[in-house]
Amino acid sequence: MKIGVIPDCFRMPIKQAIRKAAELNLDGIQPYATRGDLSPENLSRTGRDELKKFVSDLGLEISAIVGDFGGHGFTDSKTVDWRVEKTKKVIDLAVDIGVNIVTTHIGVVPENTQAPEWKILLQSLPEIGSYAYNKGVVLATETGPEPAEILKKLLDELNNPGIKVNYDPANLVMVAGDDPVKGVLILKDYIVHTHAKDGIKLPDENGKKKWKELPLGEGNVNFPEYLKTMKDVGYKGFFTIEREVGDNPEADIIKAMDFLRDLGRKLNY
Repeated sequence: MKIGVIPDCFRMPIKQAIRKAAELNLDGIQPYATRGDLSPENLSRTGRDELKKFVSDLGLEISAIVGDFGGHGFTDSKTVDWRVEKTKKVIDLAVDIGVNIVTTHIGVVPENTQAPEWKILLQSLPEIGSYAYNKGVVLATETGPEPAEILKKLLDELNNPGIKVNYDPANLVMVAGDDPVKGVLILKDYIVHTHAKDGIKLPDENGKKKWKELPLGEGNVNFPEYLKTMKDVGYKGFFTIEREVGDNPEADIIKAMDFLRDLGRKLNY
């Protein structure tokens, strides 16, 4: 089992965070590439070469980069052209630093295939998916806002080899109220990267979804069954720890790493 971390979760300068990942003997990192020192605008060609060497010299692998610009993803007609162009720059950055996965949130996939958001996704994603694929990269959308079955319906209709899935079991639990183990079986042909995160869904308030992220093993993701299912479907990629909240992220990341390694040993994974 390959275990990584989003280094930004350490909440320290990025190079210091990458060194911390190496100190903890993690296998890889998945840094944000939409802001700060590693954004395409701030990382020159020389800087890109230096980043590759810096990470490699620490014995780490860049499993993917985060290309998420927030907002409504690729479902908003007012910003979709801007987002496509910005995402292309992140894909170019991925090529330059030897990474073949860019993760993002494409926006909430509607259940109704006649919804305007569905049509915008079908119009915008083929362009960015083909751009990525032609450069040896895939754009992996993160699971969460919608149940796995709805996401699969969109991916099947797109039928684009450059659009894949970054599987986040906690998002399915916290936001969609979906079963992440069942979701693996639904999306298995698309999963290229994962986030290791946990949490619970809270009762909606005034029609607004509510949730709480928790350290690994303390939420409603059945990690023993989830990891077993990932192994059964032949997933060999990274489990990348993401900790977005909490007073002591480093302690939570260490706990998550130990938790995953212990389960991995038990499953011979």
